[in-house]
Amino acid sequence: MKIRTIGRHARESLKSIGRNGWMTFASVSAVTVTLILVGVFFVIMMNLNKVAQTIEEDVQIRVHIDVAANKADTQKLQSELEGIPEVKSVKFSSKKEELKDLIKGLGEEGKAFKLFEQDNPLNDVFIVKTKNPTDTMMVAKKIEKFNFVAKVKYGQGSVEKLFKFIKASRNVGVVLIIGLFFTAIFLISNTIKITIIARRREIKIMRLVGATNNFIRWPFFLEGLWLGVLGSILPIILISIAYYNAYDYLAPKLAGNFMQILPYKPFVYQVSGMLILMGALIGIWGSVMSVRKFLKV
Repeated sequence: MKIRTIGRHARESLKSIGRNGWMTFASVSAVTVTLILVGVFFVIMMNLNKVAQTIEEDVQIRVHIDVAANKADTQKLQSELEGIPEVKSVKFSSKKEELKDLIKGLGEEGKAFKLFEQDNPLNDVFIVKTKNPTDTMMVAKKIEKFNFVAKVKYGQGSVEKLFKFIKASRNVGVVLIIGLFFTAIFLISNTIKITIIARRREIKIMRLVGATNNFIRWPFFLEGLWLGVLGSILPIILISIAYYNAYDYLAPKLAGNFMQILPYKPFVYQVSGMLILMGALIGIWGSVMSVRKFLKV
């Protein structure tokens, strides 16, 4: 297709948007309302996923070393732990460090444990993290069989429930987003269809004078694109402002907490790009599907 022809189609599509004011307003409004819902839900789901990911990454295996193990035995055990394919990192924590962490973690009550500084009853520990958090249970069972391992702790029982809950939440989120997306396509396609039905006489006249299907289709194709992009502008503005204020309020309060939300940048740019793309695709799809019935021979 020639550039001049594309320019002509672009001009015609823009003129059509201006001529059909109320229909344009109805289509853009439908896109706007739907994309606001999609955008808000997407922002919530992505931040919940971030929290879930942080929780998963915080899961670790604590391998208590047998008190009978000497330095060589400890080094051998570390090599065996690092040799497990699913293991990401292995960190050694002496019993002295373990006691300090215990005292610090208990606050005022922890002062009572200072009596054990001279005769420390705790074990040296290896802190093991897996590449994939869901491999934690399987790796822990492997480690239990190693020599010089007194006990293995990873939050047994609670961790399994946590992973099941996170997986279920993610699956529900994906299903809801897909459902909302197709609902948006249905609603907006029907709204755009009304605008094209109102112009069916225009399409018939163009066919009578010999216009090809592609020649007729392109202005509607571009018009759907403009309607989708226009409909995404207000959702982008509202969500960007709302998320900026939410991040400005929540980020300082959650500092140092595992429940961190996604930073304003580049997340807001990613959401904006998604909304523009979604609006454009929905607008194009609605126009193409709606005009098809009038182009059938």
